[in-house]
Amino acid sequence: MQLPSIPMTILAFVLLIGPLVMVHELGHYLVARWCGVQVKVFSIGFGREIAGWTDGRGTRWKLSMLPLGGYVQFAGDMNAASVPIDSIPLDVKEREGWFPFKPLWQRFLIVLAGPLTNLIAAVLIYAAFNMAYGRVVVPAVAAVFGPQSAAQAAGMQLGDRITAIDGKPIESFEEIRDAVSPFPGQTVHIAVERGGQKLTIPVTLATEVLKDRFGSSARVGRLGIGPSGERKLVRLGVVDSFVTAGNQTVHLVGLIGTGLKQVVTGQRSMREMNGPIKMAQYSAATLALGWQAFVSFAAFISINLAFINLLPIPVLDGGHLAFYIAEWIRRKPVGVRSQEWAFRAGLAFVLALMIFVTINDVLPASLFGQ
Repeated sequence: MQLPSIPMTILAFVLLIGPLVMVHELGHYLVARWCGVQVKVFSIGFGREIAGWTDGRGTRWKLSMLPLGGYVQFAGDMNAASVPIDSIPLDVKEREGWFPFKPLWQRFLIVLAGPLTNLIAAVLIYAAFNMAYGRVVVPAVAAVFGPQSAAQAAGMQLGDRITAIDGKPIESFEEIRDAVSPFPGQTVHIAVERGGQKLTIPVTLATEVLKDRFGSSARVGRLGIGPSGERKLVRLGVVDSFVTAGNQTVHLVGLIGTGLKQVVTGQRSMREMNGPIKMAQYSAATLALGWQAFVSFAAFISINLAFINLLPIPVLDGGHLAFYIAEWIRRKPVGVRSQEWAFRAGLAFVLALMIFVTINDVLPASLFGQ
């Protein structure tokens, strides 16, 4: 299959990441304004300014050269990473609009608003799709066994209805795939209904290595069963659409967390981590499939952005939140110098990670024995 052209890849990446960054930073901006904080800079991208303007409130709105994120800089911030300035103004009125002088709960909400807005955006997208298209439900029944089926080897039989995997309820066949794919080679406990009886069958999942056209590979778990041809379209109302969208979002957050945990513990290779180049390629591929696929992919990336930003790494939103939790426990803020060194270390870590995943994107897996 032909790879997307470079102009198409760049366009798709800009269409994907631009709105998501805008949504994230608007979350920070709007809550900051609600709390009475003066916003000095609202930037999409990092580095040198390409274009911009200053509004009546003194906020500089700008588009910057490196389109890999964005930031909102508040009054009282030393830099774009929101390290607090170490010189305190004498004028009490001037302090009123400074971020560091706001109550702890307001600072916490302002920082939390960015990732939370990304999650809300994903829920809204999924809810809109649920209302427009409904939900296709395929019965969670083992209708066929594949070659060397792990389920068949463990004692499952055709016609078994799967009701839970490792204690998590299963309602449709699609949920089976999501429940087993993150755990290649591991043993899961399958609860099934067979002829009126309820059984629990331990199954050691098979491992399959999936490779895409961009050269990425990933290990996934397989039960080795297939569904029946039965399909049911369930129409969802407004409330059910939002409830389902919330469940979809929570489920994807869990999958992302599981994947990260497996990488950290060595259960998965860091070669399975993708960077901005692969994201751009996937953006172009989904855009070529149509706007529905592209918007759905954008919702998934929005969830990823929220998850990553909530990690307790200094320079990310989660790092700021960790400092605020420490301030709440200690009853006093962490020292400015300590925060500055922590943010420097966090920035170095994030830059090193970005370089690593970009190398992952560029170098073929064959160089690493994959």
